[in-house]
Amino acid sequence: MNVWRPRSIGVDPLTGKEGFVVAEPGGFLEAMADRQALEAAAVLVAVVGAVLEEGAAGDAELAAFVSPLYAALEECVGIIAGREDGER
Repeated sequence: MNVWRPRSIGVDPLTGKEGFVVAEPGGFLEAMADRQALEAAAVLVAVVGAVLEEGAAGDAELAAFVSPLYAALEECVGIIAGREDGER
């Protein structure tokens, strides 16, 4: 099942506004959105990893990462699942 929803293609450095697209499977805009999602997930992993390595974060600070980590993981799994299904 292919769900059509807006996906981020990044933030314009001049305006600070985030761009969104609803892209065709296998198209250029979908590739841009995939790249943006993977780059954002990589940055989030680095930040969370640094916080965990420091070991000084409390439960509240760690809990703040749950929602962004879930969203990033869901996006990455969607990218992988779409490619395996031949949709991407």
